[in-house]
Amino acid sequence: MSIMSAIALYAVIWFMTMFLVLPFRLKTQGEAGDVVPGTPSSAPSDAQMMRKAKLVTIIATAAFIVIAGIIISEVITFEMIERLTRRS
Repeated sequence: MSIMSAIALYAVIWFMTMFLVLPFRLKTQGEAGDVVPGTPSSAPSDAQMMRKAKLVTIIATAAFIVIAGIIISEVITFEMIERLTRRS
């Protein structure tokens, strides 16, 4: 795996993890009872993005290590996947 492939893989894993983590512990302005004029009541009152970014980085790094290890060690190869998905 080249360095550019590794960077692309990490970026994909990081963003997928971010989209999964974003709705966790989300409190809307409507639930908090403090709706800012001009915003919908479903807008987050405190998104805690720095905290979520740190959590996502930890999770994504762990997932990247596992996935990159599988790719580099060739435990699962493209040929294996091709053989499993081949239509007879």
